Amino acid sequence: MNGRIVRIYITEGEGKLNELTAFLHDKECIRGLTVFRGVAGFGASGKMHDSSLINFSLDLPLVLEFFDQADKVSTVLDDLRPLVKPDHVISWPIEIND
Repeated sequence: MNGRIVRIYITEGEGKLNELTAFLHDKECIRGLTVFRGVAGFGASGKMHDSSLINFSLDLPLVLEFFDQADKVSTVLDDLRPLVKPDHVISWPIEIND
């Protein structure tokens, strides 16, 4: 079965994690979601977000990753537009082994 995998890049400080996970679970009913918490990262602003002992941050990078059938993911991506900056979402095709 043809599918797509999606990664959404946010930071803890944006406060969007609960909103996005609820949206993907409750409204979109995707097949599954994993959230990864990064130990360091930076984006277009160049501001470094890290978890060093000296500068313990509560604004670490987060990656939300999910997959589903390709046509379902297309709909989800359209619905995500108002919630996430477009350049913070990437996706690529996958083969789902059902």
